[in-house]
Amino acid sequence: MRVLVTGAYGFVGNAVVRRLVEAGHDTVVLTHRPADVPLPELPISEVFRGDIRDPNALTAALDGVQGVCHLAALTRVRESFERSEEYQAVNAGGTVTLLDALASTRVGSKVPTVVLGSTAAIYGAPERQPIGEDTVPAPGNPYGTSKLAADRALQARAERGEIEAVSLRCFNISGSVNGVGDADESRIIPKAVAVAAGRHPHLEMNGDGEAVRDFVHVDDLARAYVMALEAPASAPFRAYNVGATPASMREIVATVERVSGREVPVVHRPPQPEPPRLVADISRITTDLGWKPECSSLERQVTDAWSAVSGSSR
Repeated sequence: MRVLVTGAYGFVGNAVVRRLVEAGHDTVVLTHRPADVPLPELPISEVFRGDIRDPNALTAALDGVQGVCHLAALTRVRESFERSEEYQAVNAGGTVTLLDALASTRVGSKVPTVVLGSTAAIYGAPERQPIGEDTVPAPGNPYGTSKLAADRALQARAERGEIEAVSLRCFNISGSVNGVGDADESRIIPKAVAVAAGRHPHLEMNGDGEAVRDFVHVDDLARAYVMALEAPASAPFRAYNVGATPASMREIVATVERVSGREVPVVHRPPQPEPPRLVADISRITTDLGWKPECSSLERQVTDAWSAVSGSSR
């Protein structure tokens, strides 16, 4: 099918585009990067430039499209507290604008499929672990709140019959595809490999580093996008957690040191009030789509993240 990818030049978008093309889909992208900014090479049919909140840009990009992988978003949790209105406007408002444009450009009786890049941040910090998709959302930050609003907008349109929709609620994403890793050093694995590469003198860690989070390789996540797009719809709206490997902060540092062969100095800060464990129940996506992680061992994720930073190859 002809598929539009928003946010295609980001860390996840790069991997999703490559998997879509590999699966035989005619892939076009929408980017907000200005025309005078060179774009990385991607195996795509066409590039459209414009903001996700611009109906005119979306109308052009959606021409002839039968599927959308919607990844364009602001994603930094800490930053969202300072820019909460902007996060709501882009993540929630941009999604609504996309859905409006999709409704106005639809041709024929077949409804398009939209796969949304959602997040485990919509759940907040539930006591019950692992976290299932039926957990009552309770986001603890403006980022999670804005993504929950996008999730609900998608569900409402799907239940009205305008689209078929899948929300992929991703946990922590790492690794790299074709040399493109996560450049956001506010996250633990990118920061740890950056310290190992000598970009920073040390890594700051709250408490003893025993807090456990769930990590998935970006290429495994990209496969989930393709499978969600292609799978027959069992319901108008489906939500799936995407996670793979629980790991503590201390385990991550030790793995980065082992993979890189370099020390990662750690400065321990006072413990913060944070949940000790946040991990995904992925039984639904495994059962419904047949998806399972294939390259999401902690060793592989760190190795690929390190390769992207250091220029080495696996």
